[in-house]
Amino acid sequence: MYWVLTLMPIGLLALGFPVFVILILTSAVVLTFFVPIPIEALHQRLFSGIDKYALLAVPFFIFAGELMSSSSTSRRIVDWVMSLTGGTRGNLAFTTIGTCVVFGAISGSSQATVSAIGRILYGPLRKQGYSAEFSNGLLASTGAIAVVIPPSISMILYGVASNTSVTKLFIAGILPGFVMATCFVGYVLLSRGIPQQSSQKSDLRTIGKKTWRGLGAIGAPVIILGGIYGGIFSPTEAAGVACIYVMLLAGLLYRDVGWRQIWGVAVRAMYLTAQVFLIVAAASAFSWVLTVVNVPQDIVRLIDDMKLSNWQLLLAINIVLLIVGCFIDTPSAILVMTPLLAPVALAAGIDLIHLGIIVTVNLAIGFFTPPFGINLFVVQALFKDPVSVIYRGVAPFIVVNLFSLALITYIPPLSLWLVD
Repeated sequence: MYWVLTLMPIGLLALGFPVFVILILTSAVVLTFFVPIPIEALHQRLFSGIDKYALLAVPFFIFAGELMSSSSTSRRIVDWVMSLTGGTRGNLAFTTIGTCVVFGAISGSSQATVSAIGRILYGPLRKQGYSAEFSNGLLASTGAIAVVIPPSISMILYGVASNTSVTKLFIAGILPGFVMATCFVGYVLLSRGIPQQSSQKSDLRTIGKKTWRGLGAIGAPVIILGGIYGGIFSPTEAAGVACIYVMLLAGLLYRDVGWRQIWGVAVRAMYLTAQVFLIVAAASAFSWVLTVVNVPQDIVRLIDDMKLSNWQLLLAINIVLLIVGCFIDTPSAILVMTPLLAPVALAAGIDLIHLGIIVTVNLAIGFFTPPFGINLFVVQALFKDPVSVIYRGVAPFIVVNLFSLALITYIPPLSLWLVD
């Protein structure tokens, strides 16, 4: 039976089948031929996989991110961050990093962040003297910060799969997100070929003007995260608040998005939500099948027989997740791998919140890791540079993020201190 669970998904993936089809077909074959459970149970698991209150946050955050990309909200965030970094060496690179942190704290979506920020900053980066490799690599990789900085769609999915608190995961993601951003900043400071200084210097008057102009956009993360951590509303309710806030911001205050455009954004968000939920349902059913045939228990016994120390176990988990992230989309990877890794982590005394951050950071790196990192396709579609240029550009940023991952993995207080 294990050969079916292993070889069938690999074979179907090689043939180009969609991931959700692979998971459903494999589950159906196992239930039909190897497990004495009626096939009707598969239908029930497909439905119950998406019948989770926490998942209601996903379409709301997707909609908020898409609406920000379609309005001047992202431009105002960029202008504000740029006013803070003006006149410094590598200011546009710092602006990209800082904007991704702020934008990610509203949308929780890496693709939306890369798309919105890339459209605004790629041209200025090239004009100021940044190479095509560096510009593509910077935009593709810094978008991954949005996956770790709360609110994060990946953390919501992990919380559902592991039965852990989404609020605690959001709190745990704050410091790791800033660790990633800090490592990016350090790499930019040490990089050769970065323009010596900005073409535009800022003073207090400029900073004040840009802050006032972008006050509504800047205040969004404060309202969303402050409401969650202050106990005013749950993460799911915060997602609804984010939608309403961004709609009012773009439609009434800035008046750069009409109701017809909002409807178009809602349709796009609906399609993206349907894609995510289809994967969630299929992965939930597949994970249930793995549990029924005792795969997690067998893995725990195997790890126990190997007598791995905690640091070796964490290293093995990171290697597996990095490989998985190269080939499988993030929702599928989280929902399939979490039920397998959680029992192993618990048996080794690893906190599930810490594991959640490790899983999130690993799969965030997968967003810009060849060959199938989704951010690579986004920047290629936006800027039309050759794939070889993009791959060369992201290579050093992968190394930077591996360093961040090592810090987050082996210094648990980075994830758990704020939670505690």
